[in-house]
Amino acid sequence: MNNRVRKLLLQITALEDELNEALKEQGDRLRYQMQGRRVVFEQTIKAAHRRAKQNLFRWFLSVRPQNYLTMPVIYGMAAPMVIFDLCVTLYQYLCFPVYGVGRVKRGDYFVMDHQHLAYLNIIEKAHCLYCAYAVGLLAYAGEITARTEQYFCPIKHACKVLGAHSRYARFLEYGEAEDFHAKLETYRSQLAAEATRPSGTEDNKH
Repeated sequence: MNNRVRKLLLQITALEDELNEALKEQGDRLRYQMQGRRVVFEQTIKAAHRRAKQNLFRWFLSVRPQNYLTMPVIYGMAAPMVIFDLCVTLYQYLCFPVYGVGRVKRGDYFVMDHQHLAYLNIIEKAHCLYCAYAVGLLAYAGEITARTEQYFCPIKHACKVLGAHSRYARFLEYGEAEDFHAKLETYRSQLAAEATRPSGTEDNKH
């Protein structure tokens, strides 16, 4: 990795830290606190949220017709997603110990907190939980795949990849053949080092 790329990666890390701080400040502005993984609003804010909630009758009248038509398709994806979830989880539980790779923690990717929003009715909360599960599942599976790629093939593509995972930026350049197998072992050693870190100290920005 050349110095310019390393410098840019450090800048990205600094910006991510700045973003996290800004999100924390936004939480303070909206007057909620985190108690573990639970969100707690001030009483005045909770009361305002309850007043903003739309009752079910008005909600059903406001739903666009096309949303009703596509709903069976959307929720029909639930079964394939659960099967996919089981498959990737089984894969990492069976294979990652063999590779010496640390398992991905589900709790870091599945965030279910919209049920604490009093301005959502029960159907809207169900929609939010479904979306949170789908998005979390893709991120969870993406990290499992990213660790697998780092173990077997940490090489960038010749063309730009949209939505690349966080590990991709540190992979070997396309066509970087010099000492490839030695460098591959270094990437594998990094994964093994991650696996031995205490819980809660994992860092995908290695």
